[in-house]
Amino acid sequence: MKKTVIGAIALLGALTVTPASAKETISAVGSSSVTPLMEVFSETYMKTHSNVFIEVQGPGSSAGVKAAKNGSADLGMSSRNLKDDEKEATLIEEVIARDGIAVVVNPKNGLKGLTAEQVTAIYKGKITNWKDVGGADKPIVAITRDTASGTRGAFEDIMSLKMKVSGMKVSAISQRAQVANGNGALKTMVASNPYAIGYISLGTVDSSVHALAIDGTEASVDNVKNGSYKVARPFLVLYKKGKPSSETQKFLDWMLTPEAQTLVDNKGYISIH
Repeated sequence: MKKTVIGAIALLGALTVTPASAKETISAVGSSSVTPLMEVFSETYMKTHSNVFIEVQGPGSSAGVKAAKNGSADLGMSSRNLKDDEKEATLIEEVIARDGIAVVVNPKNGLKGLTAEQVTAIYKGKITNWKDVGGADKPIVAITRDTASGTRGAFEDIMSLKMKVSGMKVSAISQRAQVANGNGALKTMVASNPYAIGYISLGTVDSSVHALAIDGTEASVDNVKNGSYKVARPFLVLYKKGKPSSETQKFLDWMLTPEAQTLVDNKGYISIH
């Protein structure tokens, strides 16, 4: 009898707890550059929407496009425009913010800026010493992102770092360039090497690195907005047409509101309004 009572209490407890704690999970997968902003969106949204849990993962833009297409995530994230072979009539692209790509060096480097042509030559491996661009007589350590990175894809497009091989467009970045897996990892590598150069999301620039002026134009939010700083790209959220649940759609709609877009500006990105 005692066991039956305990069992009934346990069952009653389970029945009363489960409905209260049931939350709909919304998954967002993709760009490591969009991830910090999406995390801010998620944390803010969940404070006033206790019925949802938003899960954010940043394996890269290419993974985000695939996840949105095959439905393994509710939302894909990309920090570059989609390639022609990635586009589908049923795949919806929503711009949730814009971002500059900052070309960064170690603060001890001393250089204030480079031309776009010089940056391209460095990444192609044609300029290999800082003295050739007005710096110290030291070898340049060029750091790039992995090939799945949306930041790398956008950077290659903007800086003419693509070449044709057997009719296919491939990266023209030198094989000697070191590869960083993620925006944060690249920033850390530049911050710890006085002779390194890399490129990261403008919204993640801090005092550990120095953002170079490109063609005499400072890497700033205002200059991205007015179009004078050309190294910029969109932050996209992707989803299948008719696919989002009503809760996912509410979250999507909220990201475009003035409230959410104020967070975009506060975090050093560029709002869509």
